[in-house]
Amino acid sequence: MKGTTTGRPVFVKRFARPVAQRVIDAERSSADADQGAADADQTASDTDQAASERDETDAASDQLAAERDQAIADERRPLDTDRDALEAYEASKAAREETTIRRLFTHVTRSGTAHQRGETAEERDAVAALRDVTSKRRDLRSEVIDRSVAASDEPLADKLERVRARASVDRARAAADRDRASQDREDAAHERSRLEAELNGAHLDYLTGAFCRDMGLRALTHEIERARRADGRFVLAFVDIDGMRRLNDRDGHAAGDHALRALVSTIRSNLRPFDPVVRFGGDEFVCGLGGIELEDVRRRFDEIDRSIQDDIGVGISVGLAVLAGHETIDELIARADAELLDARKSRSG
Repeated sequence: MKGTTTGRPVFVKRFARPVAQRVIDAERSSADADQGAADADQTASDTDQAASERDETDAASDQLAAERDQAIADERRPLDTDRDALEAYEASKAAREETTIRRLFTHVTRSGTAHQRGETAEERDAVAALRDVTSKRRDLRSEVIDRSVAASDEPLADKLERVRARASVDRARAAADRDRASQDREDAAHERSRLEAELNGAHLDYLTGAFCRDMGLRALTHEIERARRADGRFVLAFVDIDGMRRLNDRDGHAAGDHALRALVSTIRSNLRPFDPVVRFGGDEFVCGLGGIELEDVRRRFDEIDRSIQDDIGVGISVGLAVLAGHETIDELIARADAELLDARKSRSG
């Protein structure tokens, strides 16, 4: 020791400088990690914004459909003697029914968007937690450095103070991000609940979630017309649970309700999302599949039958009818119902 500075040996500063450099390097790495977390948070925010914009577009489409419905509904049915007016009325009625179906599918799309927003909120919450951990680690390093750096080194002390201030700000940002993510999750859950209520009010069966009969027949008619405009392939399935009355008498109506819900759930898991599933009456369901071969439909319902037997211990009978010529939905259902009766006789025989 050849001299002192403000009463302290020179080697104190020589020791403190390398420590300071290591601290600065470590803080730079932490800053890079924190920036990466911030970028991820921004990406999640952008995704959430995109989902919101899609939701707003769907809402606008839904509003336009509602206005069109109202305008058509205001039309009065003409007298039976006015043939041209009657044809125009029937055309407007068909357009109104198609619009109603489109609105229903728009609700489904918006429900999926709301679910996506909830998932995005979860991602943002995870990113905020990561940023909070980074800030806490920076605080711990600052405490260690405070104990090992000479108090007289004013420039380094200033740097450490800025590091502590930045960590405090980052903690506040992370807390705000968590609050925002929590609010987003709450908003998404509320939106899903609202959309589910709208769907239930749009002629869905309260027990199974399948189409009610009236709206279901419209949806099936819509899909038949779509198939005719495409390759003409359309298969209608008439489905009935075997031994439903015995199940209710033996295990109670709660067991019967469970069987109905299980059947619709299994059907949906084996069909495509856009294939209509209609509760036709009691334990009878009707499904429509366009652009598909009969044997493929038969294989799918064989798998549904096996799954239902494994789940609730009873099977199903299925009648399949392929769309032919210009037959109506009622004629197609009647043929499928007859096929179901034949299938049931074959099984019992």
